[in-house]
Amino acid sequence: MFSVKELVESVSLTSLPSNYIFGNTESDRHCLLMEPEETVPIIDFSLLTSHDPHQRSKTITQLGNACLDWGFFMVINHGVAETLRDEMVRETESFFDLRGDEKKQYAGKKLFDPIRCGTSFNANVDKTLLWRDYLKIHVHPHFNAPSKPYGFSKVLREYCEKTREMASELLRGISESLGLEERYINEKLGVESSESHQLFVANMYPPCPQPELAMGLPPHSDHGLLTILMQNGIQGLQVMHKGKWVLINPLPNSFLVNTGDHMEILTNGKYKSVVHRAVVNNKSTRISIGTAHGPPLDTPVSPAKELVADDAGQAYLGITYRNYLELQQSKSLSGKSCLDRLRFSM
Repeated sequence: MFSVKELVESVSLTSLPSNYIFGNTESDRHCLLMEPEETVPIIDFSLLTSHDPHQRSKTITQLGNACLDWGFFMVINHGVAETLRDEMVRETESFFDLRGDEKKQYAGKKLFDPIRCGTSFNANVDKTLLWRDYLKIHVHPHFNAPSKPYGFSKVLREYCEKTREMASELLRGISESLGLEERYINEKLGVESSESHQLFVANMYPPCPQPELAMGLPPHSDHGLLTILMQNGIQGLQVMHKGKWVLINPLPNSFLVNTGDHMEILTNGKYKSVVHRAVVNNKSTRISIGTAHGPPLDTPVSPAKELVADDAGQAYLGITYRNYLELQQSKSLSGKSCLDRLRFSM
């Protein structure tokens, strides 16, 4: 089967095919709720970009605490039109609804193919297939888009420009929260340059006959500095916090943002990438849309010397963004296994 969607639509499934059985995840799926005071941090983007120094300083502190304690936060009042968000979700649904032969031209095998769609994570090495179809598009520095559905390209371009602007502003605030100059991260890693890298990733998780046995995406951390995510209103994202899975219920019209592995490398482990996963359900199709933001592909990323304490030393090896992506794609997704290979033994 080319996709999970085709599998679901081709037969009346009452049980999960054996090659999708991830293991019984029911034991910890329902142990998700944290104590009431454990609320996901909320960052008001309008205050981060405010001309009021007090409001901006207060928000930068909140942003730093969110990166330090969670590696994850919600962004509100971000200025991205709700109509654009809705259009992006609709166009993404329309892409997944294309006939198999229309999508087949994008069934790329290579990591840096401009447009790739497929299923699971890396079907060549995944021992168990994931209940997930995906569309991945390299949208910056060179913009790419599928020719169908009509209108997808225009919406994608505008959406990615808006999220790229948001990422740049968030990284300025994160730089200041670390005690660095506002433009430190953007300039050191070329995030605002014409060669910076942005990857659009859309995931579709169709209804699953036995969701307790399947997994949409296993526990993993993301590459890059930040991932900016939205979804179609169906829950499924879970974040690891203090040893427990927290089910994320986003505020209306908010974005979800998590720190990536390259943020952990750059900050020498101060701001850690967050482990998260996607679970599935048996009633509704969930769609998530993420944009991963990183430096130019051939830019080496290593701990900032300003953040390496003399008594602790450098905790991670430097690596180019391109080589890190290749390393991650060569294995199955598994926690922080990719980042762990770059840690210095202390």
